[in-house]
Amino acid sequence: MAEARISVDQDEFLCPVCLDLLKDPVTIHCGHSYCKICITVHWDQEDQMRVYSCPQCRQTFSPRPALAKNTMLAEVVDKLKKTKLPDDCYAGAGDVQCDVCTGRKHKAVKSCLVCLESFCQTHFDRHEDYHSRKPHKVTEATGRLQEMICQKHDKLLEVFCRTDQTCICVLCMMDEHKNHDTVSAAAQRTEKQHQLKETQRSFQQRIQQREKDLQQLREAVEAHKRSAQTAVEDSERIFTELIRSIERSRSEATQRIRDQEKTAVSRAEGRLERLEQEINDLRRRDAELEQLSHTQDHIHFLQSFQSLSAPPESTDVNDNPFSSLSSFDGVTESVRQLKDKLEDFCKKELKKISDRVTFTNIVPRTSNDFLQFSQKFTLDRNTVNKHLRLSERKKVITDTYPEIQSYPDHPDRFEHYQQVLCRESVCGRCYWEIELSGEMFGMYISVSYKSIRRKGRGIECWFGCNDQSWSLFCSSSSYSFNHSDIKTKLPVKPISCRVGMYDDIYRIGVYVDPSAGTLSFYSISGDTMSLIHTVQTTFTQPLYPGFGVYKGSVKWC
Repeated sequence: MAEARISVDQDEFLCPVCLDLLKDPVTIHCGHSYCKICITVHWDQEDQMRVYSCPQCRQTFSPRPALAKNTMLAEVVDKLKKTKLPDDCYAGAGDVQCDVCTGRKHKAVKSCLVCLESFCQTHFDRHEDYHSRKPHKVTEATGRLQEMICQKHDKLLEVFCRTDQTCICVLCMMDEHKNHDTVSAAAQRTEKQHQLKETQRSFQQRIQQREKDLQQLREAVEAHKRSAQTAVEDSERIFTELIRSIERSRSEATQRIRDQEKTAVSRAEGRLERLEQEINDLRRRDAELEQLSHTQDHIHFLQSFQSLSAPPESTDVNDNPFSSLSSFDGVTESVRQLKDKLEDFCKKELKKISDRVTFTNIVPRTSNDFLQFSQKFTLDRNTVNKHLRLSERKKVITDTYPEIQSYPDHPDRFEHYQQVLCRESVCGRCYWEIELSGEMFGMYISVSYKSIRRKGRGIECWFGCNDQSWSLFCSSSSYSFNHSDIKTKLPVKPISCRVGMYDDIYRIGVYVDPSAGTLSFYSISGDTMSLIHTVQTTFTQPLYPGFGVYKGSVKWC
């Protein structure tokens, strides 16, 4: 016969008092079961009345019943305790634990603000049943129960004291916070909720600004990397050319020394041969003279002596035989001096390069950082187009089309396009700011080589339409960047820095580092600088600030 299996729920074996599985279960006369310790404590509290009741059905007993362990119930409970529950029923790291569970704690789902305990689903259901006549105030499971209770009065913190800016209970409100400005915690929460929205909005704006700063910094880092790579490649190429030039000079010097050596040795070898021939002739005559000295024939002696006594004629009588074998000490000394001069020159120049690289590494980030690179510029009256009016202090340029200004003719003047250049060139790292205004303005903020053409209507005269200039076009609705007649629309929208009575004012900052090949444009509103566009290129000539002004005016800040 197959063994019968009965499925039971653990909830059926919970003590109504402690809401946990029965421990040492006992069954009283009414049939309800409790933990032995729980019912004992309950009846101990009723000793004075000499009447003992069941906590569930309220049936009374007298005298106090004796308690005996329910062995069968104890075995069932023991088996239930050994039953493994799913892992997600148990409290893990960061979960609020059930305060009633024994052994391994279950995950709490609710917290009671009266009992100051947290319950798993099972114990919470028992808690609700037990207090069904007068429900307790509960909240989502929290590990901050003690923080929600007044430490002095052991009451729930339900009131906010605006005077002391702290949460209090109702008893505190009648005691040390009497006559203070108090509201309910819920009312204060509603008020603070509005402030929270404003704070969040402020944080979000700050996050957006920091994200822009982050993007600008990333772009600056990438530009810096590209600039560094270009500098390394150019340095490698230049040093390679320098090394090759030195090697050529070394080869030429070696060849000249060898040529001089060959010529001198060739001449010396000719002289050696003649000297050896002359020595041999002298020795032969000396031997003949020695032999003649011993002859007895006087006539033969006299006749032979005349011819033998005359020495052979030398071809090098008036020539120093060592004149062609000059020393090379002078050449060695000259090369040594060249080495010393070259090393000294290289040290000085490399120090300049090192100082420049160190200085270039300082990337401006704030308005104050940029302003340290400010440079004074003056609009050049000789370049200004006749449809532009230049202020007396040469700081403001205004479109006057179709009115013509009475400027004298000059070869530097822009003949057709309403443009003007500054008199001074950019010196090192440089920064300047200008203000743009006008109802429907259109401006070109540029840097240009001085060699840009000025006469005629060709695009080679227009800022940004040639390889001689770089230009940011600005209007009240859009930006675009122009170079070599290539127009790039920019996603950034113009933001006015001040709303005047008639026109908006737009402030633009320009930063240029010619040695690093960096050109950047910034939109300025109050203390905020926002990158509009950055260019990484190579500048081969001095740069001059320039402006194209159409329907509006430009003012140096």
